Amino acid sequence: MIEKTIDWSLHNRILIFIGAAVLLIWGGYETLRMPVDVFPDLTAPTVTVVTEAHGMAPQEVESLVTRPIESALNGASGVRRVRSSTGIGIAVVWVEFEWGTDIYQARQIVNEKLQLVNSSLPQEIPTPVLAPITSIMGEIMFIALYSDRHDLMDLKTAADWTLRPRILAVPGVAEVIPNGGQTRQYQVVLDPVRRAAYEVRVDQVINAGTHANHNVSAGFYVDGGQEVLIHGEGRVSSIEDIGETLVVQRDGHPILVRQVGEVQIGPAPRRGAASHNGKEAVIVGIQKQPLANTLELTQRLDAVLADIQASLPDGMRIDAHLFRQADFISISIDNLMAALRDGAILVIAIVFVFLVSVRATLITLSAIPLSLLAAILAMKATGGTINTMTLGGMAIALGALVDDAIIVVENIVRRLRENARLDESNRSATLDVVMRATREIQSSIVFATLIIMLVFLPLFFLTGIESRLMQPLGFAYVVSLSASLLVAITVTPVLSYWWLGRCRSVISGKESRLASSLKHVYGKLLNLTIKRWKTVSLVSVGALMVAIYGVGQAGQSFLPEFNEGSLTVSAVTLPGTSLEQSNALGQRVETILLQHPEVVSTARRTGRAELDPHAQGIHASEIEVTLRMGERSKQQLLTALRRDLAALPGMNIVIGQPISHRIDHMLSGTRANIAVKLFGEDLYELRRIAELIKEEVESVPGAVDVSVEQQADIPFLKIQFDRAAIARYGLHVEEVAEAIRTAYFGTTVSRVLEGQNSFDLVVRFDDRVKTDADAIRRTLITTEGGAQLPLHALADIRYDLGPNTISRENVQRKIVVMANVADRDLSSVVKDIRERVEMDIDLPRGYHVEYGGQFESAESATRTLLLLGAVVIVGIFMLLFIAFSSARDALLIMLNLPLALIGGILGVYAMDGILSVASIIGFITLFGIATRNGVMMVAHIQNLAKHEHIDDALTAVKRGAVERLVPILMTALAAGLALVPLALSAGEPGSEIQAPMAVVILFGLLSSTVLNMIVVPSLYLRFGSIARKGQEKNQIISG
Repeated sequence: MIEKTIDWSLHNRILIFIGAAVLLIWGGYETLRMPVDVFPDLTAPTVTVVTEAHGMAPQEVESLVTRPIESALNGASGVRRVRSSTGIGIAVVWVEFEWGTDIYQARQIVNEKLQLVNSSLPQEIPTPVLAPITSIMGEIMFIALYSDRHDLMDLKTAADWTLRPRILAVPGVAEVIPNGGQTRQYQVVLDPVRRAAYEVRVDQVINAGTHANHNVSAGFYVDGGQEVLIHGEGRVSSIEDIGETLVVQRDGHPILVRQVGEVQIGPAPRRGAASHNGKEAVIVGIQKQPLANTLELTQRLDAVLADIQASLPDGMRIDAHLFRQADFISISIDNLMAALRDGAILVIAIVFVFLVSVRATLITLSAIPLSLLAAILAMKATGGTINTMTLGGMAIALGALVDDAIIVVENIVRRLRENARLDESNRSATLDVVMRATREIQSSIVFATLIIMLVFLPLFFLTGIESRLMQPLGFAYVVSLSASLLVAITVTPVLSYWWLGRCRSVISGKESRLASSLKHVYGKLLNLTIKRWKTVSLVSVGALMVAIYGVGQAGQSFLPEFNEGSLTVSAVTLPGTSLEQSNALGQRVETILLQHPEVVSTARRTGRAELDPHAQGIHASEIEVTLRMGERSKQQLLTALRRDLAALPGMNIVIGQPISHRIDHMLSGTRANIAVKLFGEDLYELRRIAELIKEEVESVPGAVDVSVEQQADIPFLKIQFDRAAIARYGLHVEEVAEAIRTAYFGTTVSRVLEGQNSFDLVVRFDDRVKTDADAIRRTLITTEGGAQLPLHALADIRYDLGPNTISRENVQRKIVVMANVADRDLSSVVKDIRERVEMDIDLPRGYHVEYGGQFESAESATRTLLLLGAVVIVGIFMLLFIAFSSARDALLIMLNLPLALIGGILGVYAMDGILSVASIIGFITLFGIATRNGVMMVAHIQNLAKHEHIDDALTAVKRGAVERLVPILMTALAAGLALVPLALSAGEPGSEIQAPMAVVILFGLLSSTVLNMIVVPSLYLRFGSIARKGQEKNQIISG
C-alpha cells in the first residue's frame, strides 16, 4: 500500500501540490479561529447543591437537610463521591460523577433525586438549588468596584444591578458573584414603646407590609370601539408610601406603619466583606462556562466593562486588572510559541548544515507546517482547543516531524549523487531514482513512526484528571507525527523530483565536508569497537545499573509546580470571630503582602457572598495576589511571605496558586497538596485526633502550611421555649419563633421597585435589642390581648456551645489535616506522613484515615503507565519482528530502550531529581524516538545484504552503520535541538509540564544516539541475523 501511495503521488504531482496548498490555507484559517485556553477542560462532572437554611445551627442543618439530600444522592447512577459542608444556615453538597459523564445528564439525575427528597425537608427551608455549571479554572477575572465619594451600599447596589446583569449577558459567562459592600434594604424598624402604646403585634406589621405592595389587573372596558386596560397601581415606591400603610384600626383611627416604627433605607446584615489593596471595596468574581474561550471572553468583558464604566456615577471606578487568567494564558502561549519558533530555527540550521542545500532544506522543512496544521484541523474536528498541552505536544514533536522527511530527502540526495556519478548511458531517469530511493527506506520510516505512535497508546488509557490533562498532548503529538509520515511519502518525493534533479549540490555529486569528516571519525571509532562486544556490553550494563539505581532514589510527584504569576492566600482565624474582627485581620494580611515589592495588587474576600456556593465562614479570608517578579526568585518570595505572615497571632495561613489549588480542591476537596482525612462520628474526638495528626505532619520535612480544618465550637445563645408558659398566655410556639426572628434578623415581607431594580422590604427591631444577652431577655412579645411580655417569661435563655461547621464525605463525618509541600517531592512527604500516622496515632474503633490530593492521581497514572508500558514494549517487539522477520534483530534494536533510559535518568536529576507524570511521558516519547535509530541502521544493513549482495557481515555492518550515520545524527539532532528552547524555559509559565519532558527526551536522545552508533553495530555483528547467515554460509562452504 505504501509503495502504491508513493507511485501515485509521483505520477499525480499537481494534485499532491494542490492538496498541500489547500491544507496550508485551510489549516491557517482554522488556526486563527481556534479557541485558546490555558489547559484542556479539566472540569470533573460535579453538581453543586446549595440549600439556604437561614439562622439554623449546623447540627440542625446536618440532621434535617444535609443527611436526607446525601442519602438520596448516594444511590444515584454514576455517582462516585458525595461531599458536603454544613455551616450556620447553609448546606452545600457536591455530587461528583464518574469521569466522562455528561454534565447535563448528571444535573438531570440530581434534579430527579431532589424532587424525591424535597417533601422530607422542613417546610420553612427554601428549595435546594443547583449552582451554575462553571469551569474548574474558577474565576477568570476579579474586578474591584471602589469609590472615594460613595458608600459601600451604593457600591454594592451598582455591582448587583448594573455590573452583574450586564456581565452575565456576555456569552460564555457562567456566574458573577459580587463580594463585600452592603446590600440595600427598605426597613421598618419597630419601636417597642410606640408598638406597646398602640397595642400592635409584630405579625400585624408583617401582614400589613405583605399586603400593601400590589398592583392589579382588572380587565378592560371598551370606549368608542377601543379597548382600554384597567390597571390598579398599589406598589410602594418610596419610604413615604411604606409609612402610610395601615396596620390596624383602633377606635376608628388608623394606626400606620410610621406610627409604630421608623421606615428607612439601610444595610442588610452581611456575612462577608471585601477589599482592594487594603481598602474596602466590592470585589466581583467572574466565572466562565467550561468550554468558553478565555481570551475571547476576556476581550468581550473588557469592552463591556469599559462601556459600564462610562455609565457609572462620577467617582465610582472599576479596576479590571486585579486578577486576569488571560494574562497567564497569553504569557504561557507566547512562551510556547517562542519555544516552537526557536526550535524550528534550530531544526532549519541543523538540516542545512548537513544537506548544504537550500532546496533540500526547504523540502525537509515543509513537513513542519503541513503536519502541525493537520494536527490543528484534527483538534478542531474533535472539539479541542489550542492550549499549553496541545502546543506542548506539537513543540515536543517538532524535531520528530522532520525525521521522516530527513530520511527520505537524505536517501534521495545520496541516490541522485550516485546516479550523477554514473556514465550518461547508465544513468536512470530522475523520477525512477526518486521513486526507488523513497521505496528503499519506506519500511524503516513506516515502522519507526508506528512504534512512536504505539508508545503513546498508554496516555489514552489514563483516567481522571490526568487523562484530561495528558491526552490532548498525546493526541497532538500522534496526529502531527502521522501527518509527517504521510507528508514524507507524498509531498516530499514530489518536491524532491521537482527541485533536486537540477540542484548543484546533487549534480556535483559531492558530500558536505561536515558529513565526510563525521563519517571518517566514526569509521575509525567503529574499527576500534565493532569487535569488542564484551567491553561495549560491560560498559553499557554498568551505566544502566547506575541509571536504575537513580530511578529508585528519585522523588515522585504528580505534576511539576505551576508558575501562574499569582497567589491565592487563605487566612483563617478562630471560628466565632466577628466579621468586623475577621475583616481587620484580613486587612493586616493584605498590608503585609503589599509591603513586598513583587506584589502588584490584592483582592480580598472575607466570609461569604449571598450568591456564593462555597460555604466559607466569616472567620476565613481568601486573597488573590497578583505578582510581578523582580530580583528574588519565587521560592525566596514564598519563604519571605511565610516568615512575615507567621508573626500574625491567631491566624492560619495557607499560600497556594489559583489554578493549582482548584485542581487540589477538585481532587481531594481541600485546597492544599495533601489532605489527611479523618473519618468518625464524634466531632470532639475527630478534633482531638486531628490535632495529634497535625503534630505528626508538622514534624515531616517538606510539609508546610500545615493546618487543621477549622471545626470548633462557637457560642450559641439558645432560646428554649417554655410551651406551658406560651400556652398560658394564648400564644403558639410558631408565633413566638417568628417574633424573635423578626426582632433579631428581620423578616422579608415584600420587594420595593426602584425603576428596574428591586430591594427587600424587611420588618425588624432596632439593633439595640440584641446588644447583649440581657437585652435579648428583655425583648417584648405582644400577646393576642395586647399584653407585653419579656422573652425570658416565655423561654429559658442560656449560653451553649456548638460546632461552626460539619464536613462530610460519603455519608460520614470527617475533619481534614491539610498541608502543602516545599523543597521536597510530594511522594516522599506523603510516605513519611503515612508512616508516622500509622506508627504514632492510635485510632479508636470506627475511626479511619484516608489520604487525598495530587499524589493519588500520580500513583494511579504511574501504575497505568508502567503496566501499559510493559504491554507497549511487547508491541514494539512484535512490530520489529514483523518488520525484520527476526527475533534477534528485534531484540538488538530494542537495546535502544535501556540506552535511552541512561540519559533520561540523568535528565531527571539535571532538572530537580523528581520523577513526575510529565517525566514518565518524556520517557515514553523517548523510547519511541530512540527505537527509530536502531530501525534505520538495521534496515539499511539488511538492505545492503539483500539488494546490493554484500555477503561479508563485517563489511555490511560497517558500511550500513557509516552510511546511516548522517541521517541518524540529523534526525537525533533535529529532535533534540528542537527541544532545547523548551528545556531552557523550565519554570516559565506554560512550560511547567513540557520542560521536564523535553529535558528527559534531550538527555535520553544524547545517550541513546551515541551508544546506538557503538553498541548496536558491535552486538549486531556478533548476534544479529546477518552474523548467523554468515556462519551458515561458512559451514556450507567448509562442508
